[in-house]
Amino acid sequence: MERPMVISGHALIEEDLTLRSVDIIIERGIIIAIEETDKSPDIWICPALFNAHTHLGDTIAMDYTTKGDLVELVTPPNGLKHRLLATASRKDIVTGMKTSIGNMVNHGTAGCVDFREGGSDGVIALREAAANQPFRCVIFGRDGGEIDSDGLGVSSVRDIPDLDRIVAKAKRNGKQVAFHAGEMDSKDVDAALAYDPNFIIHATHATNKQLKQCADRSIPIVVCPRSNWTLDATSSKAHPPIERMLNLGCTVYLGTDNVMFVEPDMFTEMAFVHTIYRLDPIITLQMAISGSSIKGEPFFIKTGTRANLFLINPRFSNLRFSQHPVASIVKRANSNIIGTNVFNS
Repeated sequence: MERPMVISGHALIEEDLTLRSVDIIIERGIIIAIEETDKSPDIWICPALFNAHTHLGDTIAMDYTTKGDLVELVTPPNGLKHRLLATASRKDIVTGMKTSIGNMVNHGTAGCVDFREGGSDGVIALREAAANQPFRCVIFGRDGGEIDSDGLGVSSVRDIPDLDRIVAKAKRNGKQVAFHAGEMDSKDVDAALAYDPNFIIHATHATNKQLKQCADRSIPIVVCPRSNWTLDATSSKAHPPIERMLNLGCTVYLGTDNVMFVEPDMFTEMAFVHTIYRLDPIITLQMAISGSSIKGEPFFIKTGTRANLFLINPRFSNLRFSQHPVASIVKRANSNIIGTNVFNS
């Protein structure tokens, strides 16, 4: 019989990420006990991160030299990214997605929600890329791919003809539905909310009234600040209005968006959010973990849940001088400081 795994250190426990000196006992991938100890080694134990919005297919066009607005670059069906995807080989697209998933794993990320282009074959290609990796890949398809995936991913209510029928069919089939909304302006947010989505992405220019609707109706918002800044959707911390979202009671998750423009690195995303928005580091780290609840149990370290966490040994870097481990993880962490991943997503 396989013996339980025991991980000892200073762990960020449950949703409030309280730092406690503990032994975490794991059996068959499940945390069966968290025991207080006064003899734990100087190891930090952090819940695995979750990237709540990606477009991994874009890996094949990483840092493609170009200029243009959102419509020219990413809007279907004729945006630049869609033209590049249409001409790329399936092998290259799969290899690119697999490599980006591997990079996320190396950066402490145990899952993502991907909006996948290419219909059913696009969904199958992503499943192929994610196979045999310790990674929870939640797929939102389009162009018919939603039937074979976890949900329907709508670029914007502006872009899709016959949307009423497509959304109704997805819901009848028990699929989640998510919308890009409010990335360019606030004009498509009300229409997206009218479909009662499971969550929306961006809300970069959403109004207070729209944000309050999200809070009151428990519709989470996935923000992608680096992408918004990179694509000139914003030049101010007022957009996306993360602090207002939180003050109004919104549930906010963190994502990175298109790999074409932004590396799917949640450490860098957290550091950017801290620099621009100056949020409490605990809130920022919660945003980078809690998107894991979109499908499956959250990655927070709790008894009875699957173990999805990573270990940091601060003695091997200047993190040994840290006075606030959560702040240091948010502001300074990178793949080099991760000693071990324990992923059972």
